[in-house]
Amino acid sequence: MRLFTALQPPGEVLDEVEQAIAPHVGRVPGLRWPDRATWHITLAFFGEVPEGALPDLETRLARAVRRHDVLDVAFTGFGGFSSAGRARVFWAGLSGDPMNRLVDSLRAAGRRAGAAHTDEKRFHPHLTLGRAKTEVDLRPLVESLSGFSGSVWRAEAVHLVRSHLGAQVRYESLAKWALSPVRRD
Repeated sequence: MRLFTALQPPGEVLDEVEQAIAPHVGRVPGLRWPDRATWHITLAFFGEVPEGALPDLETRLARAVRRHDVLDVAFTGFGGFSSAGRARVFWAGLSGDPMNRLVDSLRAAGRRAGAAHTDEKRFHPHLTLGRAKTEVDLRPLVESLSGFSGSVWRAEAVHLVRSHLGAQVRYESLAKWALSPVRRD
């Protein structure tokens, strides 16, 4: 099973992003726009995980999530990986409460449960909105969206998600755990 953990932003917040990018969808040569149903914020990617490791992974992830507080975040700004001028991914960025400690805990839980393919790249919270097979110059697109700032929303739960690859990618939430509702500021 191909697994990752993610935040699922509320629909009204995704509406704001969708409205901001709507005039540009289909107008950037080489950029494919994934279906909104697949939008999420990946926290930790585990890759292929044996089905037998799933119970231990779920237990460890649940424990990790409970140790972290809810997050207040907002979509702010757009960009591209590896850069806006030479991008294969177009994204909306996030501002607000840092997620790095949560991400580190989720990655550690995955490693301990045998998810050997845990992604160790530096975490950059984002919502993927477009993909390209070859590098695309997204600077005009990013500049045209520079004034965007979305509403603050509260991320209250982490999902364990399974990817179903194929002609149409589909995501299935296997489990969901609540972040601690008490802010420890």
